[in-house]
Amino acid sequence: MKEEDKIKAGILFSPADPELKAIKLRTHKLNIDYNKTYEDETEKRSEIIKKILGKSGEGTFFQGPITFHYGIHTYVGNNCFFNFNITIQDDAEVTIGNDCNFGPNVTIVTPIHPMLPDERKEILCADGVKRRLCYAKPVHIGNDCWFGANVVVCPGVTIGDNCVIGAGSVVVKDIPANSFSAGNPCRVIRELSENDSMIHKPDILADNTVI
Repeated sequence: MKEEDKIKAGILFSPADPELKAIKLRTHKLNIDYNKTYEDETEKRSEIIKKILGKSGEGTFFQGPITFHYGIHTYVGNNCFFNFNITIQDDAEVTIGNDCNFGPNVTIVTPIHPMLPDERKEILCADGVKRRLCYAKPVHIGNDCWFGANVVVCPGVTIGDNCVIGAGSVVVKDIPANSFSAGNPCRVIRELSENDSMIHKPDILADNTVI
């Protein structure tokens, strides 16, 4: 079984595999290329993002700087906004729906290392060779989510549609749709409702109108 197939199967794999290293090196170079561009070089940026990601939908914008690990394992929907310093360590698949917004310094991680130090250093593989291995769990994020600054999403997490994740949260378990969650570890604070509408904050809404 190829190491890429092991990732998808959720079993231990070798990140030092030559094929995987080649993918990562290519993506890391493209990260640098993107981060050297100016914000208004939209066509140049779009072409680089297409080379990095498995999918990037229409109207999606990455402020930069960006850091993707594999890139090709990440699938992003339409009209998403990623603020400064998005980091996605996509050893396993990362899917992000439409109309999501990410504050500065958001990190999404999928790889997991063995807990015991000796096992982190090496494990005996089926071919008789000792290697440093890890495994990874996918992250799935629904539509219309907003992530505050410095949120960390941990491996294996699914976040439903229409969620708000408070700044500084560390998301270690699934978050149900239509909820406001925050904290370390992140927990559901309450369900979002019409009571959260800006019409109930007339001093902030000012002369604007909720559609």
